[in-house]
Amino acid sequence: MGNWVENEGLSIFVVLVWLGLNVFLFWWYYLVYDVPPKFFYTRVLLGRALALARAPAACLNFNCMLILLPVCRNLLSFLRGSSACCSTRIRRQLDRNLTFHKMVAWMIALHTAIHTIAHLFNVEWSVQARVEEKGTLAAVLSGLGDKPKESYVNFYRQTLATWKWVVGPMFLYLCERLVRFWRSQQKVVITKVVIHPFKTIELQMMKKGFKMEVGQYIFVKCPAVSKLEWHPFTLTSAPEEDYFSIHVRIVGDWTEGLFNACGCDKQEFQEAWKMPKIAVDGPFGTASEDVFSYETVMLVGAGIGVTPFASVLKSVWYKYCHDATNLKLKKIYFYWLCRDTHAFEWFADLLQSLEAQMQERNNAEFLSYNIYLTGWDETQATHFAVHHEEEKDVITGLKQKTLYGRPNWENEFKTIAGKHPGSRIGVFLCGPEGLADTLNKQSISNSEADPRGVHFIFNKENF
Repeated sequence: MGNWVENEGLSIFVVLVWLGLNVFLFWWYYLVYDVPPKFFYTRVLLGRALALARAPAACLNFNCMLILLPVCRNLLSFLRGSSACCSTRIRRQLDRNLTFHKMVAWMIALHTAIHTIAHLFNVEWSVQARVEEKGTLAAVLSGLGDKPKESYVNFYRQTLATWKWVVGPMFLYLCERLVRFWRSQQKVVITKVVIHPFKTIELQMMKKGFKMEVGQYIFVKCPAVSKLEWHPFTLTSAPEEDYFSIHVRIVGDWTEGLFNACGCDKQEFQEAWKMPKIAVDGPFGTASEDVFSYETVMLVGAGIGVTPFASVLKSVWYKYCHDATNLKLKKIYFYWLCRDTHAFEWFADLLQSLEAQMQERNNAEFLSYNIYLTGWDETQATHFAVHHEEEKDVITGLKQKTLYGRPNWENEFKTIAGKHPGSRIGVFLCGPEGLADTLNKQSISNSEADPRGVHFIFNKENF
């Protein structure tokens, strides 16, 4: 229960407050139109349909005020950076911005449906009052306001000042778009293009004033491919490096166009001036920035989802070499799940380098990694079995052998909990929702109720 509160408590509290405000606004504005004497004659005309139309309208104003805030990425990055003095529990809420954005959108859809249906009844009953026999109360009330300077009671003459609700968020979002436009106009230089196996390219770039943290992401536009499309990519470089880089796997029309625009389809060497113009927006903050807030972390990447951890592992190594005594992070458990062998090739080079350097410094225990191949055929299985006894792994070239199938997460969590009693262990995932649910449940079930016991804190990358 204690760790459920640690992982989900604040999120549940925020959602309950938001739902409570929706209920309060709905009920309050329903009473505003259903009870006071000033709307008595309107109720004679329309019954309670007016109150049922105005109540969701108030909720629509409230949610339309909120809908843009979770997608103001620069604002969220600023809040994440400025809240460095706050607990990781508070910062983790900012990483659930897209989930909240979707919830607000569904709430807007719900209240829009109620508002529309109620007004359909309003229109029907208003027209019915118009055609009633002259002299009836409904007919007289319906006719008020037809003459110049005559008072009226018709519901469609009343309104809420909607703009007062949305002007603030609209201003913030306008500023957000201006910042994005300004940054997208700044010059970006492609300094190096590296072609990795399995049609993956690495773009190393430089941009004046560009500052990043581990695990952050950027949006990239290549006008030579498309003048409108922006695509998100996780930064795979470390903040300590004098360039920033992304890895792009060629899987669609846009990435294929970028591949060709960079001259990767040609055999001859490409001059720097032939590189295409690139626009970059970002960087934007993610959950991976909190890696250095823990002494022990579990990093889980699925397929190309390993990219945020390239940045993390590089930065950890730079910090470790520079001043290991001031590095709070003491142990990394790294898990990488891939469907096919080709996906291992570009990232295995980084792991080989880290493995060799850790052994040189007699600290091979700092990084424990497990690589899982989740899909293979009979021919590959025979090949793996023949070479299993070799010193290095036949797939990755690492001393740590590749495992086949999927991890037993319950055993992994219990083993790590046993090795680090009384610790707060950060669990970081970049992968699919199904795996996120599994790791979140394991984080809760394998944490102790005692505040002094082991606690797994789950974090997920969202784009």
